[in-house]
Amino acid sequence: MYHQPVLKNRRTVLERAEKFISDVYFTDCNLRGRLYGYSCPLESLASFLCPKRITFTEASKQNFAPYKVGDTFGPTWWTCWFKITLSIPESWRGKEVHLLWESDGEAMVWRDGQPVQGLTKDGEKTSYVLSDCLRDEDPHRVMLYVEMACNGLFGAGQGSMIAAPDPNRRFSVQRAELVVFNRDVRELLTDFEMLVDIVKELGEGEQRSYQALFTVNEMVNLCDPSDPSSFSEARSLAHSFFSQRNGESQHTVHAMGHCHIDSAWLWPYEETIRKCGRSWVTVIRLMEKNPEFVFTCSQAQQFQWVKSWYPGLFSEIQKYVKKGQFIPVGGTWVEMDGNLPSGESMVRQFLEGQRFFDQEFGIHCKEFWLPDTFGYSAQLPQIMQGCGITNFLTQKLSWNLVNTFPHNTFFWEGLDGSKVLTHFPPGNSYVMKGKIEDVMKTVKNNKDKGRANHSAALFGFGDGGGGPTQLMLDRLHRIKDSDGLPKVLISSPDQLFSLLHADSALLCTWTGELFLELHNGTYTTQAQIKQGNRQCESLLHDVEMASCLALCQDRTFEYPTEKLKQLWRLLLLNQFHDVIPGSCIEMVVEDALRYYEDIRSDGAALLHNACGALGSKGNAAGVFNSLPWERNEVIQIEDENIYVVTLLTTTSYLMLWYLWQYSSKIYYIFYFQVKWAESHKFLKVEFPVRVHSSNATYEIQFGHLQRPTHRNTSWDWARFEVWGHKWTDLSEHNFGVALLNDCKYGYSVHKNTMTLSLLRAPKAPDANADMGTHHFTYAIMPHSGSFQDASVIQCAYNLNFPLRLIQCSPDIVPWSAFSINTEAVILETIKQAEDSKGTLVLRLYESHGSSVTATLSTSLPVREAWHCDLLEKQDPTRPACITSEGVTLNFSPFQIVSLLLVL
Repeated sequence: MYHQPVLKNRRTVLERAEKFISDVYFTDCNLRGRLYGYSCPLESLASFLCPKRITFTEASKQNFAPYKVGDTFGPTWWTCWFKITLSIPESWRGKEVHLLWESDGEAMVWRDGQPVQGLTKDGEKTSYVLSDCLRDEDPHRVMLYVEMACNGLFGAGQGSMIAAPDPNRRFSVQRAELVVFNRDVRELLTDFEMLVDIVKELGEGEQRSYQALFTVNEMVNLCDPSDPSSFSEARSLAHSFFSQRNGESQHTVHAMGHCHIDSAWLWPYEETIRKCGRSWVTVIRLMEKNPEFVFTCSQAQQFQWVKSWYPGLFSEIQKYVKKGQFIPVGGTWVEMDGNLPSGESMVRQFLEGQRFFDQEFGIHCKEFWLPDTFGYSAQLPQIMQGCGITNFLTQKLSWNLVNTFPHNTFFWEGLDGSKVLTHFPPGNSYVMKGKIEDVMKTVKNNKDKGRANHSAALFGFGDGGGGPTQLMLDRLHRIKDSDGLPKVLISSPDQLFSLLHADSALLCTWTGELFLELHNGTYTTQAQIKQGNRQCESLLHDVEMASCLALCQDRTFEYPTEKLKQLWRLLLLNQFHDVIPGSCIEMVVEDALRYYEDIRSDGAALLHNACGALGSKGNAAGVFNSLPWERNEVIQIEDENIYVVTLLTTTSYLMLWYLWQYSSKIYYIFYFQVKWAESHKFLKVEFPVRVHSSNATYEIQFGHLQRPTHRNTSWDWARFEVWGHKWTDLSEHNFGVALLNDCKYGYSVHKNTMTLSLLRAPKAPDANADMGTHHFTYAIMPHSGSFQDASVIQCAYNLNFPLRLIQCSPDIVPWSAFSINTEAVILETIKQAEDSKGTLVLRLYESHGSSVTATLSTSLPVREAWHCDLLEKQDPTRPACITSEGVTLNFSPFQIVSLLLVL
């Protein structure tokens, strides 16, 4: 077809193309309006409403009543099951037939008792494919069930997404019918959409932009929406454009399917299980049609849920894991918070996660995958390396409120000097859609141009699940190697990091924590969750230690392996990055607190059993000390007067304070009961002290770090509120003051004022966050010398690991299982080895920031001692040196050492 050349107006031509594919304008005559052909009503549609989340087997036995499209149901968090009978017309032979389903809830299609497809309007999944090309032998009469959750991808916020949920929201099905899907229209629409986006993204200054503009305009000229025979010539033009190849130097975007699913956030844990089912079964359907499609998926807990709730789906996942398409990543039980869990909890995240992936899939994750959390501890590189992980992927620091992080690909050096290769996808997102905007942003934002020529792009709906779509894959396929754009490769984490490692000579190194300059309130919000975490970490520590000692004392004692695994997994689940930070809805808080109570109850029973075996039972009172030093603690009541302070007449404080002596160290302890009923308030306690120092020290996992007390630069003042664990210290030469606590994590030290954050009162997403009565303890400890010499670390442990009263025989002889000859080394953990009943695992770390040789003494009958990694894999080249005095160990600053003791 020949057209007389005419002068083109860029804006007019572009708008012409946009209107040709618009879903708003001219849909009665444009290409978009031809996406669906014939339609046919369902033979029958009936529903059943249930307040609980029930199995398919139970739902299919219920009485279903006729349902009319448009009728409302609810309320929020209920489930509506639909029973569908449909008959496909014989005249549709050779056509692609879909069930079209549009609703404002999240839905799952069930067929023959199995989940087969997720349907979520917000996730661009509104149809279930009944047949790609209807044949005579295909079933023409089909019965389906649709399980619809009365919530959306992001819960049911009242007025805004992160507002507290509206408990009385009503839901409906807006469309439910059989349709003929015109695949050729969809393919042509994708060509148009990609070309239009190229015009927009490359802009007026790029030659390739004008080539795209002229191509898309000519396609409009050639294409008659009412005549499918005209489509092929238009598609041929698009194919010619996309087939013009790139040069060798172009940046490569490694596109990986992904579906970030928060284990809980604006919805409860139980709904997450269904989100996983809906999202992952849809991924399997995509893999059946796209053998090159690769999908990355983290969080062993979610795999465990799917295994329990959807065993058929889990078997399919195992099949595609073997094929290399469905790739478990991360190596942790959940995508945990990167700040608040203890060092041992972080180790257990990897221990439980890596063991699960090995047992179920025969794989070992090489990359830590944590795209969405509120900062990253400086000890994570060492913990990663100890768990066999050399690579790290996240993107959250792109959310920084003040400073722009200077790298996308770099080496991250931790507190002890350990390094891991780290990549922040430059597109600053883990929910890309495969659009031109996504790949261009990935190249444009790359801060390491010239150093790294490969970047990740994670595509798929996320946070609330959903995952990739066929449309996203089609978009990426068109631009895999097209001139003017980066190369796009459907890839895997292993492929990306292998290429980055191979060309890493020029990469920079970032030393220390990766601090997120946002969401600082998460160190404090939901105080009961944070208290539950700290107390349960302490309790499980004591249960494991007492059980190990009981096993050594009485070989008939049964170490509670399975029960401890169950309790640890509950604790690890609550360390998810929207639960322990307190950024979740009230329903999640209620679940989390119930889990803590389960841990407390069952843990107390386990501790009682273990201590009973230790104390030989009896009616005398004894003490179990789980810390490897003597604790001759004397408590004196300094002032018994109780006084009440009122804030805005709604909040009261009970202030008892005591003088506590540990050895020769004195510190003042404050026990608080607070009745909190504020709105949009922040409760802190401040201590102005006579100390001058430019840095304060904060405890973190397996060590401590320093942060400035001044506000010289934007990097300094962006840390107006920081996180720490059991203590912080402000010291000058030969004198200092430490601030200790038993369940708090938010701190601020500005100049000479030390501040501990106690409670907050936000109103979203939980309108009742922190309301009610709280009990907590903090202590002030003035000291001479350094905080190391003053035993601040040991005093903080004492405050958090109480002496346990036990019943014992009156004639029992006190005994000690372990001791260490230097205060610099902390014996953090004693547990039974995962794979050997006659072996103990000990975890120690250097806490002062020094190089030291330590002797671990024990009264237990140790036959052999070996170094091992954090996953308890023995290093056959490193037997530990056993002498008459004990086991000799060498430590570098903040080094974590794990031992296997064979009894």
